[in-house]
Amino acid sequence: MLAPIARTVHRHLDVDGVRVFYRESLPDRADAPVLLLLHGFPSGSHQFRRLIDELGSHYRLIAPDYPGFGHTEAPDGFTYSFDRLADITEGFVQRLGLDRFAMYVFDFGAPIGFRIAERHPEWIAGLVVQNGNAYEEGLSDAARGLLALTPETPGAEDAIRGVLSLDGTRMQYETGVTGPDLIAPEGWTLDQHFLDLPGRKEAQRALIFDYHSNVERYDDWQAWLRRHTPPTLITWGSHDPFFVEPGARAYLRDLPDAELHLFDTGHFALETHLPEIAPLIADFLDRAWK
Repeated sequence: MLAPIARTVHRHLDVDGVRVFYRESLPDRADAPVLLLLHGFPSGSHQFRRLIDELGSHYRLIAPDYPGFGHTEAPDGFTYSFDRLADITEGFVQRLGLDRFAMYVFDFGAPIGFRIAERHPEWIAGLVVQNGNAYEEGLSDAARGLLALTPETPGAEDAIRGVLSLDGTRMQYETGVTGPDLIAPEGWTLDQHFLDLPGRKEAQRALIFDYHSNVERYDDWQAWLRRHTPPTLITWGSHDPFFVEPGARAYLRDLPDAELHLFDTGHFALETHLPEIAPLIADFLDRAWK
């Protein structure tokens, strides 16, 4: 018998002048565990489409697009910083009336999610960490070079322009992947479509220059993990060009009971290893929710 594919709705919600787009599964149970899916760069909620199809009949999966990403519409003059993305995501959660959920934090979703966790520890039923870094040793040399850029750095604009190009986007999907034929091309082509919309590259440029604010808070987030010890599942692509495997193992210093799974793939681990990762998430949600 075929497993049921989740019904998913696609909506907008106004939060502080931002028209937030989100995807939400409609599970069979009204009391189903809730998982907030926080996407990465340069992606959007569409990166979770297959995961929502796989798990959404049994769990309430909610995936918003941040300002500057996907289908979300931000007003002119919006300040693109990680603090502001966290503000909007926090407001989105409050508008939905969520008061307890697990968080899936990936890439940019980690600094946004950890800001929310600091503000509202009572909300967090558990963490699924997928290539979402919170440790210095998780930064590759390539990541350190990019994060060291400032508007005054010679060559900074050329470097950022390369990252935001079609070749740069495709590289993020394919680097470190042992079976590149498993990567569906619509992922990186759709990401590039959104990157090429008016104002989007300027938004991403501002966020790249602001990323240092995340590294500066790593100690605080590690202290939060030690203090609150949330149930945690770590699924990590070991060949990520930006967030390297030691960053996954570092979580075990502060969360010795965390469950760690490493996969022979790159940054977008769900693209190649969804059949392995989805059951891990389902089992984790069942345990963490209790």
